[in-house]
Amino acid sequence: MISSPSQGARRLFAVSTLLLGLAGCSVTDEGLRTVEFSGPQSPAMMHYAARASERFPVDAVDTSHIDTQFLKQMVDYRAPYPPGTVVVDPHRRFLYLVQKGSKAIRYGVGVGREGLAFAGTGTVQEKREWPHWTPTPAMIAREPKRYAKWARGMDGGVGNPLGARALYLFKDGKDTRYRIHGTTEPDSIGKAVSSGCIRMMNQDVIDLYGRVPLGAKVVVLWRI
Repeated sequence: MISSPSQGARRLFAVSTLLLGLAGCSVTDEGLRTVEFSGPQSPAMMHYAARASERFPVDAVDTSHIDTQFLKQMVDYRAPYPPGTVVVDPHRRFLYLVQKGSKAIRYGVGVGREGLAFAGTGTVQEKREWPHWTPTPAMIAREPKRYAKWARGMDGGVGNPLGARALYLFKDGKDTRYRIHGTTEPDSIGKAVSSGCIRMMNQDVIDLYGRVPLGAKVVVLWRI
C-alpha cells in the first residue's frame, strides 16, 4: 500500500521528534546540535560551593576527598543540653549544634593539639569574620621555622590559618584560648592535626557563625 504525502510527512515528523528526544538536541540553522544537561546539584555540593560574596575568596570544597560522615548533616541527637548549645566532641571529630526535637546539626572538625587542651563548659564571648591570627608561644616553640615569623600576628585573608570565621570560647569571663575556626586545609577535617584548636571547613564555620549568637553555651566533651 502506498502512503499518501500527508502520511509520509507525519511519519517523518514523528521520527524526527523521537530522534530529538533521544539525543537531547535542539534544531538550529546549522542542523542538529547536542546539548548537555547537568542534573540538579546535591545539597552537599551546593553548601560546599565557592562563596564569591565573601570579603576574600572561599574556594569550593571537593567533597569526594572527605568521608561523608564529616559533611554537614542533620542527625538524631539526645543530649541534656538545650537547643542552641554547641557541643564539641574532639575525640570523635564532630561538632554539634543542638536543635529541637532531639536533633542536631553535625559538622566534621579537625582537632589540633590546642583543641585537646580544654574540656568543660564555656560561652562564645567573641565572634570575628576573617579574624587576625597569632600563633601561641607553644606553637612557636614547637615549630619555630614555621611560626616565629608570625609572632606579631597575621591579618585575616586567604592564607590565614583561622579561615573565614572564628568563635572564641571564654570561661568565667576569661579567654580560654580555645577557638572554633575555619581552615585553609579542608582535607584535615576528621583528623588529628599538629596545631590549632577546632577547625572546620570554611563553608561550615560560616554556617555555624550565622547560627550561634554571642553568649551561646559551648560544651567540650572529655575523652570517654
